[in-house]
Amino acid sequence: MTVTPLRRTLTVFATVVLAVPVAPVMAAAEPEAPTVTWTVQPANPSGPDGRRWMELTLEPGQVVTEHLAVRNLGNSGVVFALKAADGYLTDKGRFNMLPSGQASVDGGTWIVVQEKVTVGPNETKVVPFTITVPAGATPGDHPAGIAATIISTGGTVNVESRVGFRVLMRASGTVRSSLAVDDLAVEYAPSWNPFSGGTIRVRYTVVNGGNVRATGTGRLAVSELFGLAGNDATVQVEELLPGGSRTFESRVGGVWALGRLRTTVALTPTPLGGNQAGAQIRPTRGTVTTWALPWAQLALLVLLGVLVLGLRTVVRRRRRRLARLLAQVREEGRAEGRGSVPASGGPSASR
Repeated sequence: MTVTPLRRTLTVFATVVLAVPVAPVMAAAEPEAPTVTWTVQPANPSGPDGRRWMELTLEPGQVVTEHLAVRNLGNSGVVFALKAADGYLTDKGRFNMLPSGQASVDGGTWIVVQEKVTVGPNETKVVPFTITVPAGATPGDHPAGIAATIISTGGTVNVESRVGFRVLMRASGTVRSSLAVDDLAVEYAPSWNPFSGGTIRVRYTVVNGGNVRATGTGRLAVSELFGLAGNDATVQVEELLPGGSRTFESRVGGVWALGRLRTTVALTPTPLGGNQAGAQIRPTRGTVTTWALPWAQLALLVLLGVLVLGLRTVVRRRRRRLARLLAQVREEGRAEGRGSVPASGGPSASR
């Protein structure tokens, strides 16, 4: 393809459909061309065998032959390109495979399949492919995907549409299931209702440090008042491939945040697929300490303190005023009493 300064031909890769069940994908080869619809799924030499994906446990150095079935649901023949590549999980947990422009370095290099297959209208073609496990393959999972693709041209943009299925290959050996908690960060969001506790928002990254795909369950615990009080919540970690990671967010409510907060995320991994006999399960935990104050409650205490002091001041002033009034009344009473007493001496003589 020739690239000129005035015109560049771009290639856009459509999302690979590797979820289950395998759904038909439709793509137009040209704006006026008929729609192409096809499916790809695991098969035996006779045709689709009902599997939704392939899951194999293999020995280092082993070579096996598997099959895939490409079904053309359209009304015209189509030439499909067949490709295999390393598999990975997207940020949303969907299985995908590397785009055509990115070289595979792991399980995708173990699969060898013919480059193209021509499938007639409403026809299904079964295509064999081989999996060769390197002699020095490390024990554990080596995920890959295999797909049938077509490229449609529209103006200056080439769009590669592909549909396929996942090929989960596990090299035999000791299964190690381990999850690590990294970048644990905590934020306290107070409740402005003074009679309700605040919320702890926890953000953390879980890394699969084992050699097999795994999920995880655990607890998120928040301890305050040096362990005298606490709250917790359940933690669920979705599937992670070896070396994969994903960021999670959790919340714990009803936290009063009375000073020192100790937040702990504890996880126990669960290996997926294959023979798990003798698997090494390594629980993990991450802990972070923060300090927080219940500002709404403190504001309420300050307000109550001000009200109490004000009330005491008012009461004291009233008492003092009442005391002064009583003293004044007593003094006036004494004065009146002194003015009503007769002067000393005998009766006056008449003249």
